[in-house]
Amino acid sequence: MRALILVGGFGTRLRPLTLSRPKPLVEFCNKALLLHQLEALRQAGVTHVVLAVSYMSEALGAAMREQEQRLGIRISLSHEKEPLGTAGPLALARDLLAEGGEPFFVLNSDVICEFPFAALAQFHRRHGGEGSLVVTRVEEPAKYGVVVSEPDTGRICCFVEKPRVFVSNKINAGLYIFSPGILQRIQLRPTSIEKEIFPAMAQEGQLYAMELQGFWMDIGQPKDFLTGMCMYLQALRAQHPEKLHSGPGVVGNVLVDPSAKIGANCVIGPNVTIGAGVVVEDGVRVKRCTVLEGARIRSHSWLESCIVGWSCSVGQWVRMENVTVLGEDVIVNDELYLNGANVLPHKSISESVPEPRIIM
Repeated sequence: MRALILVGGFGTRLRPLTLSRPKPLVEFCNKALLLHQLEALRQAGVTHVVLAVSYMSEALGAAMREQEQRLGIRISLSHEKEPLGTAGPLALARDLLAEGGEPFFVLNSDVICEFPFAALAQFHRRHGGEGSLVVTRVEEPAKYGVVVSEPDTGRICCFVEKPRVFVSNKINAGLYIFSPGILQRIQLRPTSIEKEIFPAMAQEGQLYAMELQGFWMDIGQPKDFLTGMCMYLQALRAQHPEKLHSGPGVVGNVLVDPSAKIGANCVIGPNVTIGAGVVVEDGVRVKRCTVLEGARIRSHSWLESCIVGWSCSVGQWVRMENVTVLGEDVIVNDELYLNGANVLPHKSISESVPEPRIIM
């Protein structure tokens, strides 16, 4: 089987992290986001993955050559010269996707969940329509475009944008499988699959919805990245508790790379991910944070709801909170307070940031 992953965006919502590397290569729970998807696709029997790329495609290409060897699958890059939306990339990669005449998966690169690819392929074969999409339930459907489908068959009747009255609480989860026939519908131009292709397919009775079991999150912006991390760690607790870290001062779900060093009298967790080569000095308190590779947090600092970028240095007695995000190689001097700061790479912070703002 084949799959197309839409990785062509600039990752603007996840800046400042995406100023240093493309979003699919940003580590989510100590593994590049794209790897979570590639491993799940391989497990479902996919042998060829096409990446629809534009921004920082050289970095992606180099990383993928390594993964091809490791995973034993073929990875091709399909280069967009201009942004083609969510459907145009299918037309661009038409020849690769149509090979063999089999159904193929399509997914957004920002989605994290327990990827149900094998179940989705089975569901698609059973109903015999042209397309299937995964839907997930949400608490507040009025904030989203919702999917209205027949309860017994899953056949989609229509899509309703931000409904004023309740019609459905299921939204498009950004994971699809299509029969090659869909490629006849899409021209090589900027096209939205959600707004231009799906409504016509639904009208013809060719589009079906399968409900996702378990957690789901679009982790394309920092606050959702942290929420998705909490959900992922909870799922890990249920399925592979041996992968989580335990020991003195560890509270709740914590993931620590074996090469990281944690000092004495620290309290780490709940919901913390600590990357490769990270050093956490004595007496540090960290909760609901991701600390990326090579960062150092000096003694007696207190961090909550933060993302600390690669090779950053956080001084002693620092307090950081409220979705503070440090880009790569940021230095925060001792005894400062950062509240919702968004700091671009290679900056040195020498005064407190009491109100949320971007530090350029």
